Amino acid sequence: MNPYLEKVWEIFKALTLKDILDIAIVTFIIYRIFLLIQGSRAFQMAAGLTIIVLMYLVSDVLQLLTLNWILNTFMSSIFILIIIIFQDDIRRALAQIGKPTFLKIQTEFSYEIEEIVKAITTLAEKRIGALIALEREISLKDFLEGATTIDSKVTKELLISIFNPKSPLHDGAVIISKGKILAAGVILPLSTNPDIAKDLGTRHRAAIGITEITDAVSIVVSEETGYISLAVSGKIIRDITPATLRKMLSQLLGFESKAPWWVRIGYEIQKGT
Repeated sequence: MNPYLEKVWEIFKALTLKDILDIAIVTFIIYRIFLLIQGSRAFQMAAGLTIIVLMYLVSDVLQLLTLNWILNTFMSSIFILIIIIFQDDIRRALAQIGKPTFLKIQTEFSYEIEEIVKAITTLAEKRIGALIALEREISLKDFLEGATTIDSKVTKELLISIFNPKSPLHDGAVIISKGKILAAGVILPLSTNPDIAKDLGTRHRAAIGITEITDAVSIVVSEETGYISLAVSGKIIRDITPATLRKMLSQLLGFESKAPWWVRIGYEIQKGT
């Protein structure tokens, strides 16, 4: 038998049930991390760190002393660097882990969702720009500084009046939490993702930006086209119908399917809902 295969066989025979369980857990963790950062800026940064690690290993094998010393110095603080670079993704991941496992009751959100969809539909028909951020597990109160506190029940009429072009609050975002409009005229952080479509303006970049650093769901109406878009986890789905928006919100606010949001939403879009 080939010496290499013999060595592999010896390693395989030495594996215990505990070793297999250990490998399975680590594999699952890596897989979940990959799913979390897939398609985001974090994925690109992770690829860059992987290249640096590979360069370090190659420099060690080839005895490239200067390069190896530089990379060794870098590697000694790589865990701190990872925490700094991926702090937003780590925070979002911990929030996902801390979520309750039981499904939320649909009636808890049905009224809120229906009022939001009705308001968005009216605003889209009239081509009135709008931006709404829906709080989930991570609080959005850090973004309320300088905004106008409202603390009112979500209603179609109130949302439409806020985004009326004559309203002093129409340029900012509305934050909704637990069935209430917390504030209006909110300034949300803009996305710095260089891969975002160039035709997206400030309102859309803010919609994406808040979902990159929190688990919020944001809805945006374009005043130029009247198109409705939804952003979550740093991604945006453009030009959706009110029916699709309603179904997306029902799923993203915590009930129905446990499948990843992009799988469920993609399926619903294909069905033409």
